[in-house]
Amino acid sequence: MLHYAVVFLIVALIAALFGFGGIAAGAVEIAKILFFVFVAMAVVTFIVSMVHKRKG
Repeated sequence: MLHYAVVFLIVALIAALFGFGGIAAGAVEIAKILFFVFVAMAVVTFIVSMVHKRKG
């Protein structure tokens, strides 16, 4: 998921470089959403792994 966020960020940078502001803005928004979804999933995974270690 983090890979896709980086890809959309690169697409946004290239689009902005060539003057496609609308495409760049859309790609940045998608990259932000994917990044925050990745962070949320990473935190949940970390918490679940900590709880699992305590039980076993």
